[in-house]
Amino acid sequence: MPTESAPPPSFLPPPPKKVKAWGMLTTARSFLEHLGQIGRMTGAAAVQMWKRPFELQSTLYQMDSLGVQSMGIASVTALFVGMVMAVQFAFGLQKFGGMEYTGRIIGLSFSRELAPTLTAVIVGGRIGSGIAAEVGSMAVTEQIDAIRALGADPVKKLVVPRLLASIIVMPVLCAFALVLGFCGAMAICSNQFGIPPGFFLRTALGSVNFADYFSGMFKTPFFGAIIAILGCHFGLITRGGTEGVGQATTRTVVAISICILIADFFLTKVSIFIFPGK
Repeated sequence: MPTESAPPPSFLPPPPKKVKAWGMLTTARSFLEHLGQIGRMTGAAAVQMWKRPFELQSTLYQMDSLGVQSMGIASVTALFVGMVMAVQFAFGLQKFGGMEYTGRIIGLSFSRELAPTLTAVIVGGRIGSGIAAEVGSMAVTEQIDAIRALGADPVKKLVVPRLLASIIVMPVLCAFALVLGFCGAMAICSNQFGIPPGFFLRTALGSVNFADYFSGMFKTPFFGAIIAILGCHFGLITRGGTEGVGQATTRTVVAISICILIADFFLTKVSIFIFPGK
């Protein structure tokens, strides 16, 4: 009987690539270089923030660009997250006869965690990518070199206004998202599960005190600083024309999402210590 012959060498799969220690060292070195550049830029921004002339007009423009124009995505995110939470918690508690605890659970979880973190992740992607694209376009077109040639500091002109604006607008966006999330959850509980809006609001606000509210709001300025610093960093180091701008934007969104989630863990530990609640 004829036997099957082995496929030609050209059709064989390529051998698996081995992870080399040199590649891991290069990655670690690149990571440390990024940390050093971010730390140096953050220190320079902290110093330039207090020096005259203050970039008030540029900061107000960035507050409008980063904050006001992010209201739409923050509203949609908070509204539907609140509705989803209402469906999940009310459906789960209905099995155990604990429907009256729906407002309390949603109030605590939204105030302490979901409103600040989800708003920072979703809005941070938009803000950070916009900052990286804008600053990166200036870098590849040599506008930043022109700022240095004129004797000005790019950190003061570009980083400080965006950093201040992001720190200021993030608490406002978080409070706005908190209200809309409550409204979405209250509407679903009223229409689908028969929980009166007054009872839902009374139980939710009765279980949430100022410590719970400030525990979530405490994180938002740090999230805003992370978003602005990472966006400016990847924008300033952009090279390679329009392709480099696209790569910087992608890396910014990924880095912001990861850093916010990591920072959220440590900030939660700190906020529980500072705002222990009842």
